[in-house]
Amino acid sequence: MSGPSSSPRGEHTPRPGIWFTTTVGWTGEQVVDDQTPEPQPNRATRRAARRRKR
Repeated sequence: MSGPSSSPRGEHTPRPGIWFTTTVGWTGEQVVDDQTPEPQPNRATRRAARRRKR
């Protein structure tokens, strides 16, 4: 019988020569064209707005 699934496991050592170097290159700005129409709210947002009005 094995231990519970929540038991901690040892740290996995990666294969030699494998490097995980990731960078996030997002500056936080988005350019939006002035001619673009406003996005339509999804169903969950519309339902929440209706509930709040009641």
